[in-house]
Amino acid sequence: MSRKLHLPIPARKALKKLGKDIRDARLRRRIGTELMAERAGFSRITLNKIEQGDSGVSVGGYVSALFVLGMLDRLKDIADARHDLIGLMLEEERLPKRIRAPKAEK
Repeated sequence: MSRKLHLPIPARKALKKLGKDIRDARLRRRIGTELMAERAGFSRITLNKIEQGDSGVSVGGYVSALFVLGMLDRLKDIADARHDLIGLMLEEERLPKRIRAPKAEK
């Protein structure tokens, strides 16, 4: 039984878009639901939930669907530090204002 999470509205919208994009990619490839579910290793019901953007489906289900569609490459960089603008800004704020020369030994 899937357990739905209470996600913020932007997160729900992102998940719905991901589900729709997965469905559109499957249709563009002319892959039926039965074959797609079989290749991904889950049921047609789970595939339907993924395509609806259901938050109760494990991230592994979404990853399997992306793998079957040949779209997994873009996922590996999703949380890459190079794309973390907030983290980079915070890191920059913590940089020292100046660096003092080491004291000479006596």
